[in-house]
Amino acid sequence: MRRPSKDLALKFLNEAEEFLSKGDLVQACEKYYKAAEEAIKLLVIENNLKEIINDVESKGRWESENLFKASKLLRSNNPEILILWKSAWTLHVEGFHELSLNEKEVKKLKEDVKKLVIFAINS
Repeated sequence: MRRPSKDLALKFLNEAEEFLSKGDLVQACEKYYKAAEEAIKLLVIENNLKEIINDVESKGRWESENLFKASKLLRSNNPEILILWKSAWTLHVEGFHELSLNEKEVKKLKEDVKKLVIFAINS
């Protein structure tokens, strides 16, 4: 299992901002999602969520199930975590896969991703 990285979370966030500024909503959505995914992974390691870590190590990779479960477990640290994660998931599914988000919606949802990344980096 690759160790999550604060630098990588920030890199994805910056790339998302660049894509958004160029009007590429699809790629922006995926980069925002990747930033949030990295943030959740960081929080799992930081909080030593052994159940999640063991599952990831046994499977050899992260699955969305791990990320959702982690966001629920992490609510004790920050009640907003699950809401922030769900915004990232919406960007991933509705923005990247389904191409159904407009710029206004992406800009609104990205704020939750930024909060999540900042929280993870400062934890």
